Amino acid sequence: MLSCRSVARANALVAILLVFLAAGAANAQSLRVLPVNIQMLPGQRATTLTVINEGSAATAIQIRAYAWSQPDGTDQLTASDELLASPPLASIAPGATQVVRLMLRRTLPQGREATYRILLDQIPAVAMPGVVQIVLRLSIPIFAEPAARVAPHVQFHIERDAEQAYLVGINDGLRHEAIRDAVLSTGDGRTLMTGSNASPYILAGATRRWPIAAQESQPITNETLRMNAHADAGAIEQQVRVVGNP
Repeated sequence: MLSCRSVARANALVAILLVFLAAGAANAQSLRVLPVNIQMLPGQRATTLTVINEGSAATAIQIRAYAWSQPDGTDQLTASDELLASPPLASIAPGATQVVRLMLRRTLPQGREATYRILLDQIPAVAMPGVVQIVLRLSIPIFAEPAARVAPHVQFHIERDAEQAYLVGINDGLRHEAIRDAVLSTGDGRTLMTGSNASPYILAGATRRWPIAAQESQPITNETLRMNAHADAGAIEQQVRVVGNP
């Protein structure tokens, strides 16, 4: 079992650069991956991922598949054979393209969306003396819908204690939702921002907490705040209750 915090944050738009330390110059490879978010529609068992080597030298990649869950609101990856990536290893010439086929090996999901992530790692070449090899890791979410179309249903509130306040989303729907650019407004006109670096996804049946920027001089009181955010299902504009005491 593997936590996204240790291998990749649950955001497919961000590449994590791993630097192999050495003295001297740096040599970076350039890969482009399409798409960065994969949605498998009801009844769909296979799709493809395209990896393009935009660098000046050949590069090798490895792709591994994981089941993705959010126990206690934390992204967690578990090695799984339910999703197959073919080929799992490939060498890509400069300027060339590699198409990777992704196939569901399990029975199609029933009732609730199934969620996975693939980790695409660039395999470093043998470094010349005095060269730092910079390689790429991408974490790409994959959502597989059940036979019947399903929808998210996220309810929000604010939790606070003596040290921190959080925007809390509870998704009791059957499909994921993505919450982006959440802004909270207080009755006295203050604007509160949530953590922008957190993964936007809240999976079906999961609860997520996004930290709210500290307001030490004017703490959040037991009032109702106004929330504005963007979601896959559209704009969110609603009142959000504050619960919990410092």
